[in-house]
Amino acid sequence: MHDITERDWKIFKRLREVALERFCGQVLDAVQRIGADQAKSKHERYLATYRLIEQRDKQIGGIFDTLRRSTAVMQICAFRSHDLLTDDELQQFSPELIGIVERILEPNQSSVLQNLRQE
Repeated sequence: MHDITERDWKIFKRLREVALERFCGQVLDAVQRIGADQAKSKHERYLATYRLIEQRDKQIGGIFDTLRRSTAVMQICAFRSHDLLTDDELQQFSPELIGIVERILEPNQSSVLQNLRQE
């Protein structure tokens, strides 16, 4: 894995919080949609909510649990692959780090990223 510079690390820690809020917002929006689906019984909605939370809990752990410089690059890639980091936010990082992230995210180049998407 790649270690990142102090400047990029500070940006990463700030944007990690933004990405976490977005992730949680996506989950809460999905829970709201499930809860509002009057075509299903309350029990069906409960079960759907439970399954969603269970699935997303695994994802949040895989994306956010490790806060280390050595894993930051892969976390940034995971943020991007889950639409948790905008283009403008990515551009705040150094050109070197952006280049690494873009190379990793090229289609079919990284089996590591594929594994992150499946979690």
